[in-house]
Amino acid sequence: MAVVLGVALVVGADGRSGPPTDAQRAHRIAAQVRCPTCRGLSAADSDAPAAQAIRDEVLRRVQAGQTDGEILGYLVSRYDTQILLEPRGKGIGALVWALPATAAVLAAGGLALAFVRWRARPGVRVSPADRALVEEAMSLSRTGPQPRPPRQGGAPAPPAP
Repeated sequence: MAVVLGVALVVGADGRSGPPTDAQRAHRIAAQVRCPTCRGLSAADSDAPAAQAIRDEVLRRVQAGQTDGEILGYLVSRYDTQILLEPRGKGIGALVWALPATAAVLAAGGLALAFVRWRARPGVRVSPADRALVEEAMSLSRTGPQPRPPRQGGAPAPPAP
């Protein structure tokens, strides 16, 4: 039952009931294009006259049977590559996609190198006297305070806390 429900949710969430209409296709293309007079809005979201002109031109070209690539190519030839909301993966636009990925790979490599260097660092040499002090402290924590042996040089040991 859960599998049937899961498949039904996946199919229903897709939202496609057939090929897109001309208006849906024109809206999708206009959503990829920046409004020439607005800041940060696509031509599909803007009410500016320039955005309306772009939407009308896109719809006319969709109805004429042009592909999405041809329509976007026309808009780029008319307005330059700045009209696209997402930069293309060629030339300078490729840097927008490549730099964050390169930075992530370099950061992960730097962390890996740091962890290897921290692990490879040789340990501190411990003297037998220090080892005895640690073992004494550990035994005190298990059994309670024990009287200390007198210090070297004849001075009495300070009282245990």
